[in-house]
Amino acid sequence: MRSFSTTRIWDLEEYADNPALLDENGDSVTYRELKELSDSAAEAVGERCLVFSLCKNAIGSVVGYVGFINNGVVPALLSAHLDDDLLRNLLKVYSPSYIWLPEEQAEKYKDFSVTFRSCGYVLLKTGYEKKYPLHSDLALLLTTSGSTGSPKFVRQTYGNIKANTESIIQYLKLDRSERPITTLPMNYTYGLSIINTHLAVGAELLLTDKTLMQKEFWSFLKEEKATSFGGVPYTYEMLDKLRFWRMDLPYLGTMTQAGGKLTPELHEKFAKFAEDTGKKFIVMYGQCEATARMGYLPPEYAVEKKGSMGIVIPGGKFSLVDVDGNEITEPDITGELVYEGANVTPGYAECGDDLAKGDERNGRLVTGDMARFDKDGFFYIVGRKKRFLKIYGSRVNLDEIDRLIKTEFNIEAASAGVDDHMYIFVTDQKNAEPVRDFVIGKTKLNPVAFKVVVIDEIPKNDSGKTLYKELTKYYDN
Repeated sequence: MRSFSTTRIWDLEEYADNPALLDENGDSVTYRELKELSDSAAEAVGERCLVFSLCKNAIGSVVGYVGFINNGVVPALLSAHLDDDLLRNLLKVYSPSYIWLPEEQAEKYKDFSVTFRSCGYVLLKTGYEKKYPLHSDLALLLTTSGSTGSPKFVRQTYGNIKANTESIIQYLKLDRSERPITTLPMNYTYGLSIINTHLAVGAELLLTDKTLMQKEFWSFLKEEKATSFGGVPYTYEMLDKLRFWRMDLPYLGTMTQAGGKLTPELHEKFAKFAEDTGKKFIVMYGQCEATARMGYLPPEYAVEKKGSMGIVIPGGKFSLVDVDGNEITEPDITGELVYEGANVTPGYAECGDDLAKGDERNGRLVTGDMARFDKDGFFYIVGRKKRFLKIYGSRVNLDEIDRLIKTEFNIEAASAGVDDHMYIFVTDQKNAEPVRDFVIGKTKLNPVAFKVVVIDEIPKNDSGKTLYKELTKYYDN
């Protein structure tokens, strides 16, 4: 295997006696135990190779991940709830040497042999003859598609993880006193960054797969005095409906938000709540292609700069470019956001042969997000570059349409379509005509271009992002 010292992201011995992980069943491990358990998992693999890790917010899942990363084994993190057929397809595409998965799922793969057990997880040797070469810098594979089973992974390096971890620790001012509770899957880049950063400072992670809608989650949060949690926009929409403002949570000090843009109204609501209660509400911006984070809004500006994703993280650089590739230097002009930094990942993998590829981005990421900055240098995401339609010659921002509908009707909606034909998806028939009339009134465009479709639910991935591609089946042929 690659030498330990060159890949080590976490110095677990530094915090040996600190509690590291605690789950909702009361099981816990210290940093010393985490080192012993994780090194044992890596030793059972015994070589630098690809391992599929089926993730839960559980001790065994974290043990495997830490052991693999810290010892030169390359994990591909996938949801433990991934459809069996989709997983089988990924196995064919990448031929990993091992699978690390929950013990109760091992019986599905009787053609593989059990080589190691620890903390409710099992290591299965696949026996595939084909082994794809791994680039020496390759540390981790993460999917950008949630639970869809796409063979497209983001390739992350040891340098990417180290750089982004150190930057996040710096701007969030993290230390060993933190007790974050998991609210996001660890195979999702945002959820994983919470694990990476807090293990780096010797904090204790509270692990649960329970959702915000389950009383067990709140019992665990209160009993173990969680100091922080993170959430995507959907998380904060649910918190709003749960009347989060009425809860007595004296130990909760920090709430972070990423994974998409909050409506300015909801942003302001949480920012004011945090200000009034002495907490911190920190909006962040990132992509898996940049390891995790690229921007953040310092909490002292949370109210004043509502709707902004903030400033660039330590060590990074933002710029905006126009359609001709020229840099925009004046405020309040929309352009495509470009980021530069050591956390920019080298590229994608779509098949096993891609695992040997080197750096294809050279530290520069063209994000695909349209943004502007104000006179104070704070950035605002306007929408995705591809989330625009031309309606009879007029350019319409679909993300803005979704925001307007959500603000006006307090419902979830998703707009999509092709040029000259916008489809607006809602989940209640009674909203169909009012929403259509509202959008027509706002855009002042030909009513013929707009159609409302009522569906049972808006499709989302496991990180709460709308799956717009799944809506294309409703388009008129």
